[in-house]
Amino acid sequence: MAATSVVRAVGRRSRRLFDIFVAEIPWTVSSKELKEYFSQFGSVQRCQLPFDRDTGFHRRYCWIKFSTPEEVQNVLQKDSHILEGSKLALKQQIRRRHSQRKNPHE
Repeated sequence: MAATSVVRAVGRRSRRLFDIFVAEIPWTVSSKELKEYFSQFGSVQRCQLPFDRDTGFHRRYCWIKFSTPEEVQNVLQKDSHILEGSKLALKQQIRRRHSQRKNPHE
């Protein structure tokens, strides 16, 4: 039984993702281009680029998800990130589990 719990813990760790919030993205940049750009810093697991239903354009921000905190640090160590002549604004996104979030009804 102990071996099973160890396997589950390793599985949970391998699914854990580390995020960077990116803002000031030019309208002309796609999620594919963002993923290609950030892959130079590590393994990009996902790029979430939300779109506005009314306009059909993306909202000029996204979340880039990496596998390890070291990959996030690789991105943050670079002074500036420029795509299509625009400087991107980056911020490390810290995600808390639901159990760690404060209950707003308290």
